[in-house]
Amino acid sequence: MTPYSCIIIEDEPLALERTKEFAEKIPFLNVAATFDNALDGLAFLKANTVDVIFLDINMDELSGIELLESSKITSEVIMTTAYQEYALKSFELNVTDYLLKPFTFNRFLQAVNKAQENLENKTQKQQPDFIFVKTENRLEKINLADVLYIEGMRDYRRIHMPDKRIMTLQNFKEFEQIIPTNLVCRVHKSYMVSISKIDSIERNRIRIGEQLIPISETYKASFFQQISTSKW
Repeated sequence: MTPYSCIIIEDEPLALERTKEFAEKIPFLNVAATFDNALDGLAFLKANTVDVIFLDINMDELSGIELLESSKITSEVIMTTAYQEYALKSFELNVTDYLLKPFTFNRFLQAVNKAQENLENKTQKQQPDFIFVKTENRLEKINLADVLYIEGMRDYRRIHMPDKRIMTLQNFKEFEQIIPTNLVCRVHKSYMVSISKIDSIERNRIRIGEQLIPISETYKASFFQQISTSKW
């Protein structure tokens, strides 16, 4: 069974501990991090990708509802709250499920199973074999199976392949939106790597052929989470 990463954003210590305890009982869930406020959780999500978010609604500074309204969240979101009145608003924001505290493990499992089903349906959708990138005055077709790594060079990105290199002005954010992270993922502010082309990983460096690519602290957790679930 495919393992899925999750985070918990909850400002009540006891509720956070209970949600974590429930999540750790489920074999296919991996708790990547927990946060006692939405701002720290949001900062984590800007640099890392997770499959499931357990999100409290009533929090200081930034509520769970405000987090969803202000950010582009693609994870499965399971709301946790003691207040029924936020249910309609939550579902308007496309949440996976809405858990009223105190919830039982059985109810928690129902929500997680729903998230798992949604994630499996997403995975089954056909992934792209290629992308088109802007280079000079044309669009160039890039077969994703040929990509070794993508390197940032000031205003440009250089796509390295075995037989050629392509320069483009398209930025990393655009690549992250069009290339599945299980194929090519971000490991540094200046690098994305093709997971299948990795020869070895030592300390904080990736070797692809003769090239050594650094892994930064910002992307380290999401990278290792990605390779732990990838089929090399």
